[in-house]
Amino acid sequence: MSETIERITIAVPQEQLDDLRTRLTLVRWPDGRTVSDTSQGPTPEKLSALVDYWRDGYDWRRVEAELNGWGMHRTTIDGLDIDFFHIRSSEPDATPLIMTHGWPGSVLEFRKVIGPLTDPAAHGLDPAQAFHLVIPVLPGFGFSQKPAGTGWAPPRIAKAWITLMDRLGYERWGAQGGDLGCAVSDEIGKRKPTGLIGTHLNFAMFPPTPDEIEDATPEERAALRDAKYFWDTLSGYAKEQSTRPQTIGYSLADSPVGQAAWIYAMFQDTCGTPGDAEGSFTLDEMLDDIMLYWMPNSGASAARMYWEMEQSGWSSPARIDDPISIPVGFTMPPKEAVRKSLRQLERRYSNIVFFNEPTAGGHFFALEQPGTLVADIRATFARLR
Repeated sequence: MSETIERITIAVPQEQLDDLRTRLTLVRWPDGRTVSDTSQGPTPEKLSALVDYWRDGYDWRRVEAELNGWGMHRTTIDGLDIDFFHIRSSEPDATPLIMTHGWPGSVLEFRKVIGPLTDPAAHGLDPAQAFHLVIPVLPGFGFSQKPAGTGWAPPRIAKAWITLMDRLGYERWGAQGGDLGCAVSDEIGKRKPTGLIGTHLNFAMFPPTPDEIEDATPEERAALRDAKYFWDTLSGYAKEQSTRPQTIGYSLADSPVGQAAWIYAMFQDTCGTPGDAEGSFTLDEMLDDIMLYWMPNSGASAARMYWEMEQSGWSSPARIDDPISIPVGFTMPPKEAVRKSLRQLERRYSNIVFFNEPTAGGHFFALEQPGTLVADIRATFARLR
């Protein structure tokens, strides 16, 4: 199998952009309405405003140029073409760091932290703490190859990422992630590959135990209430993608507004300003992310990640009876619906070197509070260099 790494570029044909505009012009909106709030999902007012801008004011070529400017590469690992961005720092002692996005996020989650992490001096930060960044695209996401067979759950992806870092020649490196990126980073940490110095996470994927629920502090009880509301009310997407990704996939592939609503709902429901996506993100930021599902037709293939996790019976490798021992730092945002306390984390991670509960931010933390995330990553790995 070839271990070649090639430089590639994104160049969406104009006819695809023309097709998108036609579809946005011919959209058929749902008829009838029984509530005026978000209790049934995104409101027509918010979605129509997003679509109007998408159709008449949005510029895909802007973000296409940004992505190409980062330096996209492709290599084949475990029979699958993996796309990744490789952004090297000019600092000679920079620490290599592989950062993994989630769903419905994308590599664009990291657009605001790339500069401060790779070129800290240009952002008024100590250049002694710089990073070479490797930002892969999850299998089936974005323009990366779509798996033709089953089995691409977090453990297999973690093995691919370890191979990628080895292929790039990195001997000492770290991992970072939230959402599905947390799952992959935890799997990497559990394997303790040669060269891994530690991880930083802004999410935790394990469920609390019955005794932790019974013995919860007031703060933990508040977190449990938020998590219950999320799983009971806001997580329909997860059930659908875990059981019938192909069913929703037809809508995601055929209707750009359907794809937009599927993702916009998550921005709306899980951001640092719950119920108000525009309070946390610009229309461009949301549409840039949505376009990385629409243009490569990856709505269904990305959704299958949940099915893969369900079918394999995947659960977090961070366990009380077998804690992850690699050094780890945590950032736990206040508006993260499924957040964990330090004492819960300490039962499953035996070597926590950093922990922060910031005062603002939600699930898409790298986009919402990039300065805090950069500071927390730097603080974590300052202890591990």
